[in-house]
Amino acid sequence: MSYVDGFVLPVPTKNLAKYRRIARLAAKIWREHGALAYVECLGDAMQGQPGLPFPKLLKLKPTESVVFGWGLFRSRKHRDQVNARVIKDKRLANLDLPFDMKRMTYGGFKVLAES
Repeated sequence: MSYVDGFVLPVPTKNLAKYRRIARLAAKIWREHGALAYVECLGDAMQGQPGLPFPKLLKLKPTESVVFGWGLFRSRKHRDQVNARVIKDKRLANLDLPFDMKRMTYGGFKVLAES
């Protein structure tokens, strides 16, 4: 069964163009190092019910946007191998990230169902 890394973060809306460039680079790097898929998405329909909408979870400010992303791997072991190579990739070193890392939520997930 596959394994997924997922994350949600607030990005200042004024920084979305810069973030998009970094996200495209990240997607390329994760795929080059073996991720089966890498996707980053910009929040659009964020006020659904029931449950806790992402903006509320993130304590989103009116000047921020929600980004949701995920990477797909064959297994947790495969994820760990890919991420170890990504961490060493010099293209990601010293990036000026246009968001607050302390507000990013992240986790690894065992897939329960897929088709």
